[in-house]
Amino acid sequence: MLYAILKPLVVALLRLLFGLEGRGAPHIPARGPVLMVANHSSFLDPPLVGGMSPRPLSFMAKEELFRVPLLGPLIRRLNARPVRREGADASALRTALRILQEGGVLLMFPEGTRGPEGSLREPKPGAGMLAVLSGAPVVPVLIRGAGRAWPRGRRFPRPTKVVVTFGPPMVFERRDAEGRETDYEAVSREMMAAIGRLMGQQQHVMHVR
Repeated sequence: MLYAILKPLVVALLRLLFGLEGRGAPHIPARGPVLMVANHSSFLDPPLVGGMSPRPLSFMAKEELFRVPLLGPLIRRLNARPVRREGADASALRTALRILQEGGVLLMFPEGTRGPEGSLREPKPGAGMLAVLSGAPVVPVLIRGAGRAWPRGRRFPRPTKVVVTFGPPMVFERRDAEGRETDYEAVSREMMAAIGRLMGQQQHVMHVR
């Protein structure tokens, strides 16, 4: 309920501050489970993707945020779910699987933590594991400009153009063509490669212009 009430207000604010623009939304399946995987360079990333997604989404956030007074209860009501960044988190995996099994949309950041704008780093295997175990379509998402709008270490955001681009969905099987168990790390790397292709396409368009 709170998510539906706040979304139009948040989107209006994000458009005002950052000229927020969404591209490729038709790539998102209209129904059924969807795992969205995005690059991560700013605290703004979840509301940016959620604002441009035609479907409500849940997202995984570091568990430390849920201990912050007021913020923790708020983000939980906005569909955030806690995850430990260090080591395996079986509880978070079960929660994520349940969201997808119930036909929901889940946003994950394979890199695990924020990095510099315009760079893609080595992903963790968790996103690949979730994609394989759930069988859900995986939609790559490129967030461009968020790292300039509110980079790591900056106290307040600054007005900067932000574009969220959704790519074609991918599906990963539990076993490969030879019948071997799928390599979760390789799947995560393939996700990041898809995000990288979206980045390359945008750079090409900007160069042509």
